[in-house]
Amino acid sequence: MLGISADPVKKQAKFAGKFGFTYPLLADEDHSIAEAYGVWKEKSFMGRKFMGIERTTFVIDKEGIVRRIFPKVSIPGHVGAVLAAIKELSQHG
Repeated sequence: MLGISADPVKKQAKFAGKFGFTYPLLADEDHSIAEAYGVWKEKSFMGRKFMGIERTTFVIDKEGIVRRIFPKVSIPGHVGAVLAAIKELSQHG
């Protein structure tokens, strides 16, 4: 497991420490990974439009194949849904 964010490395390290993350967080400051995965999108907040990352979870297998995509992540129930998908995939793979 790993996380990717457009935030700088220093900010990510502080975030990971605060929440006790035990997996790597990668900095995508130039948005190249977000663009490649199609999650760098126009967003809107309080009538203002800007570019940003649409929170998305990708389940990728050992061969690098994207097996599941969870777009527009909503925190409640998300972890359970992702774990269920991983369990289902591991039973069929």
